[in-house]
Amino acid sequence: MPTETVTLDDVDEGLIHALQVDGRAPFRLIGDVLGVSENTVARRYRRLRTAGLLRVAGALNGASLGYSAWTIRLQCIPDAALPIATALAARPDTSYVHLLSGGTEISCSVQTRSAEESEALLLHKLPRTARITAVSAHLLLSGYALPNNWAGPARLSPDQVARLTPDGGTDERVTVAPSDAALFDRLALDGRATHTELAAATGWSEPTVRRRLLALRRSGLLTFLVDVPPHVLGFTAEARLWISVRPSRLDAVATALATHPEVSLVALTTGPTNLLAAVNCRDSGDLARYLTERIASLDAIRSLETAPVIRTLKRAGAVLLPR
Repeated sequence: MPTETVTLDDVDEGLIHALQVDGRAPFRLIGDVLGVSENTVARRYRRLRTAGLLRVAGALNGASLGYSAWTIRLQCIPDAALPIATALAARPDTSYVHLLSGGTEISCSVQTRSAEESEALLLHKLPRTARITAVSAHLLLSGYALPNNWAGPARLSPDQVARLTPDGGTDERVTVAPSDAALFDRLALDGRATHTELAAATGWSEPTVRRRLLALRRSGLLTFLVDVPPHVLGFTAEARLWISVRPSRLDAVATALATHPEVSLVALTTGPTNLLAAVNCRDSGDLARYLTERIASLDAIRSLETAPVIRTLKRAGAVLLPR
């Protein structure tokens, strides 16, 4: 959806960071932390959400269930990329879909629940058309940095973050069942849906919704992602980096990249390169400096391919429940 041009102030930026810490934090608590009224926070949130600049999405933590995460790269002829990317964004098994490299390449993220599902994805479910000239699939083996803890939105002090951080986990065993589908579907659309709205979507009572939300969150099965276009925060140059690193230094390079404030994703991958990074820079000049100074200082890097993000069609998409 197109977004309006809105200039953020300190309250807006504090609100975004607060929601990154806890996507369902009460507006009253956020207001107390920011030193403004609850009504001010609620009004700012509605303004940003209506403008398409801010969304909180509830998501299943597939890693906790042993799901496999894949990044798929598709090379297309120029006039085919957008319709193919749009079709991929409409699929329930994709979470991030980007147009890259002058609009001739698509990158999308997919989760699969089993080896059989991975095989079906790679052999049968990916688009097959002469307009796609190449396809490659990269299994994400481990993550060193993830979008939900990207430093880009960070504005609050450690004390403010501590006040907003939810209670820790629990040792109680919790499983996700098909009966949770309606709850996850509603939270994927709006992670801040009220208990009344969630009760209407699930057919459960409000106390049941509250208990189930708390159990899923404390178990780590339910997480909340803040979906904010990076340009809203002043990062107008996004890129995906496909990096080949000397194996003996792979962990050290990935760990170093994860500390860079420009980086929102670092993952070890299969394929001809062994590391994937997503970077967000202020402008093309800032991106050039990042590549020639920050990246260049990591001398274990053998090769680097940079693919600028031209357009994002989907972020923080829907999730798959166990079958």
